[in-house]
Parts: sequence; structure tokens; C-alpha cells
Amino acid sequence: MSIHINLDVMMAKRKLRLKTLAQLVGITEQNLSVLKNGKAKAVRFSTLNKLCIALECQPGDILAYKEGLESDD
Repeated sequence: MSIHINLDVMMAKRKLRLKTLAQLVGITEQNLSVLKNGKAKAVRFSTLNKLCIALECQPGDILAYKEGLESDD
């Protein structure tokens, strides 16, 4: 996939554990883990918004476009 998820990097910078971030955002640890590991096919803007609030960051800090990677399409 051409979109790379940097959620683990942001969590490490903010010293937040998966369980804590899941509680702050209001989603399950399992769903957050799927997103963190880059296995998610989609992310809701409302979830991205909550992640940005909890991590005090911009969407571009979490999502990055990597040119040249294979697309799943």
C-alpha cells in the first residue's frame, strides 16, 4: 500500500501505550492495533481527528504517502 501508518512512531514520541490511546480515542485495542500495524483498509475522519487530539499532532504525522510501494488495488 502506498499509504504508510506512523501511529507507532507517534505513540512512542508521546509515550502512550496502545491501551491508553484506545481509551482516549474510544475505540477497541484490537481496532487500534489493526490501524497501527498498517492492516486497516480505511480510517474514519472522526477517528483520525480523535487520534490527532490525543497525540497532539497533525494527520500528516500519522499518515504518509510512500511513492513506489505496491498498491493493494
